[in-house]
Parts: sequence; structure tokens; C-alpha cells
Amino acid sequence: MPSFFHKLAFILCLSLFIQACSMFNKETKEDEYVGWTVEQFITASKQDLEDEKYKKAIVLLEQLDSRYPFGEHSAQTQLDLTYAYYKNGDAEAALASADRFIKTHPRNPDIDYAYYLKALVNFNRELGFFERFVPSDTTQRDTLFTQTSYLNFEELLRRFPNSQYVPDVKQRMIYLKNALARHELHIARFYMDREAYVAAANRSNYILQHYQGTPAVPYALEIQIKAYKILALQGLVDDSTEVYNYNYPDGPVLPEADSSDVVVVPFIWSLFAFDK
Repeated sequence: MPSFFHKLAFILCLSLFIQACSMFNKETKEDEYVGWTVEQFITASKQDLEDEKYKKAIVLLEQLDSRYPFGEHSAQTQLDLTYAYYKNGDAEAALASADRFIKTHPRNPDIDYAYYLKALVNFNRELGFFERFVPSDTTQRDTLFTQTSYLNFEELLRRFPNSQYVPDVKQRMIYLKNALARHELHIARFYMDREAYVAAANRSNYILQHYQGTPAVPYALEIQIKAYKILALQGLVDDSTEVYNYNYPDGPVLPEADSSDVVVVPFIWSLFAFDK
């Protein structure tokens, strides 16, 4: 049986071999572009972006950025690189690239696009394997990226109210606000299921205060009324019921969430607790 030191030596040798191969491949790729002009890099990378060959485009744009860091092409190169990272699913690289552009070119005419890309990265960041192939309820999980994306879009609206991206941004913000409100509903129901009725009522009230206009509001009122009844707070029951009956005499106008994209039988999804 090999000793510990033999195993350690083997691991070290393997590590060095892999590192050497990596360096060789990198040098080989760099040698491919020896003598390339700025125009060649720009033309080739643009074609790769059009052909959706994002990995190849990233290699070309990184080479262009490192070999020719200055010039009229510099700003566009950084923007294209940010876009390529985003489309290739390299979230951290895309965010770093967008921040670099914002710091380096604060007065560039396309600065709003950098903010827009930054928000899009976080908007799509929650999509993992299951969400891409088997749609699920992402509002049951952590909303960090949802909140971050909302703040990113909000900043873009504040800084660039006349940006061409404003109509799209406003639609995405409606979606994100609805998602955040529904996440709060899940929490309120969680408290109700565990008989934490005060917490459930308070969480419902939070929805009413911060997410007016979302489909979650009538459902939050229903939870609040039920919690107040259990707590024997008749005055609050009457107040919430009056608000509910005035605004929703026939019940909620909109469904809690759009289930048109769901392709999984809800029972099966719940049975295996994929969203828990």
C-alpha cells in the first residue's frame, strides 16, 4: 500500500502537470493572435457575438483589452466584454466588468447600458438547472438577487430617467416587486402554520405597507384577518375586513402568481419538496 508521502508526491506531481498544461494552452491561445490588429480583434469578436459564440468572443475581447487597452475602441470593448460574460453565465465577471466600465467611463453616452446589464445579471442570477428546465416557485427561496436587481433597476431609473431602457426596466421592476411581495406571503403563511399569529399578522401588515398594488395584497389581508380572529382582536378584525370588502368585494381580482409557465404537476413538486 502506498505510503502517505507517496500519495502526497503523486498529488503534487499531478497538480504541477495540470498547471503546466493550462499554461501551455493559454500560451498557445495567445500565440494565435500574435500580430493581430485592433480591427481584426473587433471584427472577429463582433462576429462571434452575433453567432452567440460567447466563450470565443470573451477570449478575443480579453486579448483586445489587454493588448490595446487605450484608444477609441476601449469603451466599446469593455461593454462588449460585459455583455459576453453575462450571456455566457459568468455573473461575477460580468458585474466586475460593468463596475469597471462605470468607474472608467462615467461620462460615456452608453453608461446607462452598463447599469442595465448589471441589473440584468442579478435579474437572471437565480435561474439554476431546475428553473431553466423544470420551472418552480423561486419566491420560496432567498430573495437576495431579486432585491439587488430591483435596487439596480431603481438606480438606473433615478440616474437616467430618459434612457431607452426605461420601459423595459419598469416592466421588470413590476415583476420583481410582485415576486418580493409573494415571498413575504410565504413567510406570513409559514408563521400561521406554526401558530405564530402575531408574527403572521405583522408580516401581512408589512406587505400592505410596502407592496401596495401587487397581487399579494388581498391574500395578505386574508391572512391578517384570520390571525386577528385567532388572537381575539375583534376591532382589528373589523378594520381589516372593512378594507378587504371595500377593495375586493368579489375576492382577489388577480391570482397570487402567474402559473402559465409551470409545466410540473404541483402535487409532484410538493411531494418531493423541491422548493423547500
